Amino acid sequence: MMTIEQKTIQTIRTLAIDAVQKANSGHPGAPMGMAPAAYSLWRHALIFSPDDPYWPNRDRFVLSAGHASTLLYALIHLTGVKDPDRSDDATHQSVTIDDLKSFRQLGSRCPGHPEFGDTPGVETTTGPLGQGLAASVGMAIAEKWLEASFNTPDFSVIDYNIYALCGDGCMMEGISHEAAALAGHLKLSNLCWIYDSNRITIEGSTRLAMTENVARRFLAYGWSVMTVEDGNDLAALKQAFLDVGDIDDRPVLVIVKSHIAFGSPNKQDSESAHGSPLGVEEVRLTKQAYGWPDDSSFLVPDEVINHLSAEFGARGNTAAAAWNEVFARYSLELPEKAAMLRHIFDGTLPDDWTDCLPDFPAGTAPVATRSASGKVLNALSSAIPWLIGGSADLGPSNNTLIKNAADFSAVSFDGRNIRFGVREFCMAAIANGMANAGLRPYVATFLVFSDYARPAIRLSALMQLPVLYILTHDSISVGEDGPTHQPVEHLAALRAIPGLTVIRPADANELNAGYRSALEDMPGPVALALSRQNLPVIDRDEFADAVGARQGAYVLADNSGTHFPQCIIIASGSEVHLAIQAYRVLSADNVKLRLVSMPSWELFEAQSDDYRDEVLPPEVTNRIVVEQGVAMGWERYAGPGGIIMAIDRFGVSAPGPVAEEYFGYTVENLVGMIRGMIG
Repeated sequence: MMTIEQKTIQTIRTLAIDAVQKANSGHPGAPMGMAPAAYSLWRHALIFSPDDPYWPNRDRFVLSAGHASTLLYALIHLTGVKDPDRSDDATHQSVTIDDLKSFRQLGSRCPGHPEFGDTPGVETTTGPLGQGLAASVGMAIAEKWLEASFNTPDFSVIDYNIYALCGDGCMMEGISHEAAALAGHLKLSNLCWIYDSNRITIEGSTRLAMTENVARRFLAYGWSVMTVEDGNDLAALKQAFLDVGDIDDRPVLVIVKSHIAFGSPNKQDSESAHGSPLGVEEVRLTKQAYGWPDDSSFLVPDEVINHLSAEFGARGNTAAAAWNEVFARYSLELPEKAAMLRHIFDGTLPDDWTDCLPDFPAGTAPVATRSASGKVLNALSSAIPWLIGGSADLGPSNNTLIKNAADFSAVSFDGRNIRFGVREFCMAAIANGMANAGLRPYVATFLVFSDYARPAIRLSALMQLPVLYILTHDSISVGEDGPTHQPVEHLAALRAIPGLTVIRPADANELNAGYRSALEDMPGPVALALSRQNLPVIDRDEFADAVGARQGAYVLADNSGTHFPQCIIIASGSEVHLAIQAYRVLSADNVKLRLVSMPSWELFEAQSDDYRDEVLPPEVTNRIVVEQGVAMGWERYAGPGGIIMAIDRFGVSAPGPVAEEYFGYTVENLVGMIRGMIG
């Protein structure tokens, strides 16, 4: 006779099989193999409240192997995770049977890979392999920082663990190596990865491309490693997850040796079950092998629901209720700390946070926007204590070190400077996990190295997480390091990411406006592109107030009076100063011009049609765009009759001013181009 444990596992397996088969698309093999491990983790270790899926002190479960999404959706359904905002279901279930039946369909709560924000119970977006692992490291860093910063001898309000389920593909991706090395270095004892070692990928056996000893690799990283030799051994799985809780000085890897598509008579241990439905006949044979009614579909026995409600739901709901009582007392005795935690839980900022922003009056010595950023960031660090981050080994160049703050380390979890090392991709994905956990992370590198971080920046945008990317050395003015370090296509590449706001300020005051937009106006990620070289602080008595930068583009100067200008000069970043010089030269010759600073396409496009037409009147077709980067995309603002002063090739190794002159970024050249345009 089938035990309740076995019946629950078979329910998870068959729900995954049926969802994939009905969609005629998906990955049934991994859920079939890892159902016992996932069940054991959720039943015996994971503390999660189905009634309150956003309870701040819940354990986090990250499915890094996102192709196995039906495993997670089945667990969310069977454990009764609620969505209090769901009005189309009387039970307020996050995932219903009907949702599982619409797996991978338009508008489904069960998309092909888990998507953050779509389905309560899904902690982060996964799919690109390995990124979920790095995000789990970010969640672990956030928990350690919160615990060290807010717990007291009398109150433990933050004390949760992070579990991530990964597969062979995650282990092959380089980001998993970066993330594991940093997690081991930081001794993140609140982190556990469960490795589904089924030794199969899309092309076949992992022997085709993977021969390293994973256990030894993780031991070298400083992890504790456990191995469950039989992925169906419930006693061994239970013991492993209980033992994880006893390890308090390092992260843990639990290697589970499983069989992809376990129970399928013809597809077990075969790559054919990785990314394709089993097929109608094989589904029937597999259910027979499970001792399951072979004519059933989406069958969920009542006793399975009752079992998980008693074993998982009751434990988590009780823990959440007890925590709420503790936090109520904490709020009475430590109101300031409690208020900060509420901001973190709710994703809000203190009311007066902008009061700390430094002023850069006219006459201030020229300052690189990267240097001004350092001043702004340090000022903000006092107003927003949960603004935390670091650089990919470029802190002194990026100006991203918080002064008078310790490093986040294994001996100082309340530190605020995170030393990511030379790990741009991992750094950005970790920041996503930190943002998932409620912190306001910033990360930094040179703009040219945003290529290394791009896949994680894309997920920041996809999830609309408030990650701040500080990207310095933003043009050929970097100089002698040459083409490898001079970004030309990178602004265009970042602007191409939907949901990412790119801001390239012209001076320190536009930078202030950029920070305000990043922290106050934008729900998602923001990339600040900042100069290495010093830039004058624009005299705002002569030119328009920098507050206009918050609208993405604004009229910096216009000498045309009541008439349309003969030409509009549009520039961003450091090139605004070149445009100012040309504007002055031509104004002296009574040429009617409008000068527009455009630090952000995305902010400008968010304005009304009337505002955009006011800044860039459609009647004025003589336009010239000035930016040290590729022309791609600027056509929309230059218009069919306009000129784009751009660089559609790689840079040169020369001092910054020499490189600028070589590419024609001189006052004489710009003035000549404008004169030629207006005749």
